[in-house]
Amino acid sequence: MRRHATALACALAVASAGCRAPGVRQSSPAPPPIAAAASRPAGAQPSGTLPQPNLGYNDREGRALFQHYCATCHGAEGHGDGFNAYNLDPKPRDLADRAFQAGRSDEELVSILSTGGGAAGLSTGMPPWGHTLNERQIRNLVGFLRTLGTPRAP
Repeated sequence: MRRHATALACALAVASAGCRAPGVRQSSPAPPPIAAAASRPAGAQPSGTLPQPNLGYNDREGRALFQHYCATCHGAEGHGDGFNAYNLDPKPRDLADRAFQAGRSDEELVSILSTGGGAAGLSTGMPPWGHTLNERQIRNLVGFLRTLGTPRAP
């Protein structure tokens, strides 16, 4: 018991005072994660990332689902230019097209996502996601799709 108490006391001393225990190699502490963010001007994006629109929780989940399931064909911005679009005939729809957005209700989009393009009279290359995604996820995906057709502030 005494041996465990001594080891614990030594570990606490090393952690709090920065002293070195015999035989223990001390590494330099990592900078706190806030330091990197504090060096950027307020509102600036980390380097290497695109600016993102201010989205609520549901739309952020929809964006993550879109990036995972849809962007390979529809592209990161929904313009139908994903890396797999080259292999598809017909080409994937431009989901950011305002005319397309205005011509479809949320319920129609939910149905298309759930049952696939072929069941909706569209391209059979669009798979049904109703067995992969639950209804909440599909509705959040539709919510994100609606953000693609809106102009963004510069």
